[in-house]
Amino acid sequence: MAFFRAVFQNCRYSLHYVPKPVPFSSLPVMHPGDALVATAVSILKHHRSKRRWSNLRSLLISNKYLTPSQFSQIAIELRNRPHIALAFFRFTTKHSLSSHSLSSYATLIHILCRSRLRYHALTVIKSAMCSFCETPIAFLQALIKTYRACDSAPFVFDLLVEACLESKKIDSAIEIYELLKSKNVFLNASTCNSLLELVSRSRGCYAAYDLYRQIFQDCVTENGERGKGLLPNTKTMNLVMMGFYREGLVDKVEEVWQEMAGISCEPNLYSFNLLMAMYCDAGRMEDAMKVWVEVENRGLKHDVMAFNTMIGGYCKVGELSKAEEIYRNMVMKGLDSTCITFEHLINGYCKIGDSDSAMMVYEDMCRRNFIPESSIVNEIVRCLCAKNEIPAALEFWTSSMKKHEAVLKSENYKNLIKGLCEKGKMEDALELQAEMVRKGFEPDMEIYGVFIDAYTKQGNETIAEKLRKEMLLEADG
Repeated sequence: MAFFRAVFQNCRYSLHYVPKPVPFSSLPVMHPGDALVATAVSILKHHRSKRRWSNLRSLLISNKYLTPSQFSQIAIELRNRPHIALAFFRFTTKHSLSSHSLSSYATLIHILCRSRLRYHALTVIKSAMCSFCETPIAFLQALIKTYRACDSAPFVFDLLVEACLESKKIDSAIEIYELLKSKNVFLNASTCNSLLELVSRSRGCYAAYDLYRQIFQDCVTENGERGKGLLPNTKTMNLVMMGFYREGLVDKVEEVWQEMAGISCEPNLYSFNLLMAMYCDAGRMEDAMKVWVEVENRGLKHDVMAFNTMIGGYCKVGELSKAEEIYRNMVMKGLDSTCITFEHLINGYCKIGDSDSAMMVYEDMCRRNFIPESSIVNEIVRCLCAKNEIPAALEFWTSSMKKHEAVLKSENYKNLIKGLCEKGKMEDALELQAEMVRKGFEPDMEIYGVFIDAYTKQGNETIAEKLRKEMLLEADG
């Protein structure tokens, strides 16, 4: 830690602080004996591109290649020509003309950051992390040690964390964050948000919330004033709420929402949509409608996601009249329906047993070239079977299978077979049962029972008894 104290005493900055240009006198001095460095710099600066690389290769081979320190000196001399510095680095690695170290990598990265070449800097960071066995913390030390000499930019540390996140090194990213924060060096909010998102998805919502509290715990003091820590933004709060929403934790989402208001963080349309979706999933449509009205009161315009959320919510609780009202409002606003819009409506109509309306929406959906999911097809089949409209269900299923390659669920095979048996259409039932087996669904006791009852009612005890014996053998086997 003595190393970090010494370095950060000379290198302290905050999120909004850009370091002052470093005087040339503070940069590494080229010693008189470094003729190789001077010659290489001259070639890179003054020779034409066609001759530059062949001359450099001859020079470096004749001088037994470059040391990492020599490369760093050359790169610093090219700090105002970052693209040439990067091309020189690639040239030395491609032809094995220099034994690079973490320090020489760090020098190049700083030069690229100094010129705001984020993509190239990030690429070099990831290359360094792949080339060396050291931990990202060791690379952080190299970046800190060479920071001032290269007149770098603060976001270089954000790029290091970003590289850790891309390689799923969450612990290293958190360790880097903690070490920088201990020296009053703060990462950008966007970097912290990326870290939160990865933690939420890989380790769960509570781990993400703990990290959120750790990062932003000092942003507001007890009397409500701005603290010294990093202030969360709207995306930060959305990420935390989304983590809890995925786990169905309504109370925690509401808690974060209140906390959001406490730090004067303005919610955006995504925030409101998330809160509405949570209430709709929980069947709390009155609360969802309050959020809907709040959006309008704030002068925000509902998007397709918001309309679909409310339509789905009302369909889920069986209030189709209100779902239809929201849908009409959506059409009047000039917003195009999506596949999800129609799926919500179909599910809603099927829920209340209105197969005619469900079929009308389905046909409209197909006319608009939307491809229904197999779950939607199965829901309509289930609804038709529940109303004992077996021929219509069978015809619909056959048509949907040909048009959309829909897959019938085991439950609906049973519904159709049961309906056909009740109507005495044994051949059709047997044909469907054979198809069911081809699809990988073995007949169970329920299917055997349906066929046995049907044959018994027809007075065909021979087949019925045969099926009873086969059923017992299946049960024993």
